Amino acid sequence: MIRALTGFAARNAWKVIALWAVVGIGLTMLGPLLFSRVTQSQSGDFLPRSYDSAAALRIAEDHFGLDPDATVITVLVARTDGKTLTDGDQQRIEAGAARLGERRVEQPRMKDEPAFLLPDFSQTPKVAPAMLAPDRSFELLAVSMTGDPGDQSAQKVYKAFRDSARAEFAGAGLRTGFTGGLADAADSTDANQTAATVGGALLMGLIVLLNVLVFRSVLAAVLPLLAVSIVSGAAGGAVAGVAALTGLKLAPSTQSLIAVVLLGIGIDYLLFLLFRFREQLRARPEQPAREAAAEVAGRVGTAITSAALTIVAAFATLGVATFGEFRSLGPAVAVAVLVMLLASLTLMPALLAACGRGMFWPSRSLHRRPREGFAGRYGEFVARRPMVLLVSAVVLLGVLTAGVAGIRMDYGQSGSSSRTPAAATAAEISRALPAGVSDPTTVFLTANDGGPVKADQFDALARELSRVDGIGQVGRTALSPDGRAARIDLYPTADPQSQQARDLVSGPVRATVAAHTPAGTSAHVGGTAAIFADVATAVDHDLTVVFPVAAALIALILLLLLRSLLAPLVLMLAVGAGFAATLGASTLVFQHLRSGPGVNFTLPLVLFLFVVALGTDYNILITDRIREEMRRPGPARAAVARALRHTTPTIATAGLVLAGSFATLAATPGSEQVAFALTLGILLSATVLSLALVPAVAVLLGRALWWPLRTTDAPRGNRPDATHVPSPVHQHL
Repeated sequence: MIRALTGFAARNAWKVIALWAVVGIGLTMLGPLLFSRVTQSQSGDFLPRSYDSAAALRIAEDHFGLDPDATVITVLVARTDGKTLTDGDQQRIEAGAARLGERRVEQPRMKDEPAFLLPDFSQTPKVAPAMLAPDRSFELLAVSMTGDPGDQSAQKVYKAFRDSARAEFAGAGLRTGFTGGLADAADSTDANQTAATVGGALLMGLIVLLNVLVFRSVLAAVLPLLAVSIVSGAAGGAVAGVAALTGLKLAPSTQSLIAVVLLGIGIDYLLFLLFRFREQLRARPEQPAREAAAEVAGRVGTAITSAALTIVAAFATLGVATFGEFRSLGPAVAVAVLVMLLASLTLMPALLAACGRGMFWPSRSLHRRPREGFAGRYGEFVARRPMVLLVSAVVLLGVLTAGVAGIRMDYGQSGSSSRTPAAATAAEISRALPAGVSDPTTVFLTANDGGPVKADQFDALARELSRVDGIGQVGRTALSPDGRAARIDLYPTADPQSQQARDLVSGPVRATVAAHTPAGTSAHVGGTAAIFADVATAVDHDLTVVFPVAAALIALILLLLLRSLLAPLVLMLAVGAGFAATLGASTLVFQHLRSGPGVNFTLPLVLFLFVVALGTDYNILITDRIREEMRRPGPARAAVARALRHTTPTIATAGLVLAGSFATLAATPGSEQVAFALTLGILLSATVLSLALVPAVAVLLGRALWWPLRTTDAPRGNRPDATHVPSPVHQHL
């Protein structure tokens, strides 16, 4: 089937290219609109309904009219001369707030921008006075706006509102500050805009430079980027379309993560094809280029399919996760990788067939045999000194793994820079009010029989909550418009996103609520601190379930591909060591050296799936080539040396491209840790594991590596090379 598909694409090259261009451009244009409809920005919405904070969120939506798509912005209003607010100032602030709450904010659009292709976040925000500072230095306004904070269109609407609010109060001699929700996201995006632009340009330059150095060709340097860009756009649109059809909700980071992953693996797959295509043209200069493209694509297609399905299978294990953000990531990545796989079996063979030998113009490398070079010398070194290389690799991985000691999970939203205007406004508020004033913890109460409740029946509970250490202030009990629910706002003295606030909510606050909730009523604790306390519980559960399931599934794939017991064990131990070393290095940098609160709670799982799945791909390539070389006559050491001579350029180039792709995530707010860990993990997988540790073990174990199967060093008849048929996995090397 794979050969039939790749052969069809090579025979009908221009038709396939035209079809992908139309589909890719169309889905790329629809992508932003579709993603805006399936993105869910509130972490609490990803929790199972059985969790306490999720139950609190449902009460807020059902009885208090909370919009699940709304984000709250806190606006600080103070005098420009630094003096305390007068009664007249307060009246002007309240009047200004009323006018802002009646004014519709239109979404800014660029000239000739097709409105139907982009989400429209134009809206009339809800604006209300929230609190006056005890020293009357400022007053806070609560502004509710809808839209995913990570969506640039929603950020544009927020900026239009911000400008309007500044102008409204500036005429009265008042200054404004903005923090929370969209304010944090917009300021972080602006702060990282330059880094994102530079990072993207550097990545494009890296890919082009590597391809120029390897292939000495114009088309081979530029065409991979163009092809993968088209496919990435199509894959993004396909993911959003599938999510819209199935009702799947995606996390805000899913879109950028998918784009980076597809850029990396797409370039990798095309590199595999290019290396093998060049090798085929060198070996058979008389063969027509279209025929060579079909033959190469058919052989390499099996390897690419195996690699892609390994990633899909690994992420399929997220289906057993309880935390919705993890559970939605699995099918999203799976759909995206399957689209890239389809492109690898159709569009990429079509490009090779259409370009032919011109793919490598103006290089003359097709007309001469390649020199041994560094790869050959490195292979000989590994064959001579395997123990030195093995010990060095183990020591390096062990030192990095030691950083795991004392690891803590950080469940805060660390995407905002401490140097943004939003962060400065939050700091100014915290100097006069409890840290949780702009993001309170809320206790929601309902009658067990669904009947009405009264505010005074919860006075005793409010008094007990005010005595809890760490609660700076307790708000008055407020009833819902339908009278069937009540809420008590708590203002912790700790940052709501800190570990201290989570411990406070999950411990003393919930214990007090459980002990003093009136008979006949039910209470649930919600808010950011409560949500992340429950997220911590869900993630801890998921890590204990997903890790072993994913490891078992990947081990099964290795058993089927390698048809050996010992080789898959070696590879699983290798990728496990690489995962532990990467997690240890990340902990060392972000928790110990930078004195941070810990590593991002999503990091271990994302790191495990990406590094193990993608790293296993590189290990499969080198291991299978070693096996094929060991089937030829001669010592095992020489076989490993030959395998490294052929595979080192491919794996090193592919690893650098994929690592560079992940490095660009550092420009995405809140993704610095993930970018660092994935970049380091891929580099370790491609170099230390695939090109050092695994070959060194292969030299030491020799042909016993393939136990219980038996490889022979005797020629099959008198023509070993004629009867030797490479496996599909190593054909592209």
